[in-house]
Amino acid sequence: MKRLRTLSAVALVLLLTACGFHLRKPLQLPPDLIGVQVTARSPYSPLLQALTRTLEHAGFEVPERAGEGVGRLQIHSERWESQAISVDQFGRAQEFTLRYAAVFSLLDGNGDELVPEQVIELSRDYVSLPANSSGSESEREMLSREMEREMAAAVLRRIDAVSRAHLEQDQVQLPAPVPLPPAGG
Repeated sequence: MKRLRTLSAVALVLLLTACGFHLRKPLQLPPDLIGVQVTARSPYSPLLQALTRTLEHAGFEVPERAGEGVGRLQIHSERWESQAISVDQFGRAQEFTLRYAAVFSLLDGNGDELVPEQVIELSRDYVSLPANSSGSESEREMLSREMEREMAAAVLRRIDAVSRAHLEQDQVQLPAPVPLPPAGG
């Protein structure tokens, strides 16, 4: 019985590595930043709050004011849109697509651009039956909160990807120059 458990554990590990599963690496910010200030047009922006919480949980300093070595994650805009995608026999909308778009950029402590202005857009479809409007509203609110969390994660993944690419680029060493043969020979 013990041998079966051991074989099962080994098989599971081999299966996970074969499928391409890898644990997510911890969030990485540019190395010259000691913290990140998150700003938005509205101080009550749910995305601002989600990004602040996520950065704090990842162990980063999130000061309210910029300072030496503190980057600035700017949320330039957020936009929500709901669009009907199907109607019933009475012409009432039943299915909707909820879209959420955010524009952001990351600046270093000197105001230089680390991550250029980018747009991320998420969309989800949901059913909203006209006869059950209260349940549909709560479903839409839950979907909105989930999309806000996903947007925060997507923004941080983009920043992480840019940070890792810059680190890898800095670590690539150029080959030693080849000496030229003496002239005239």
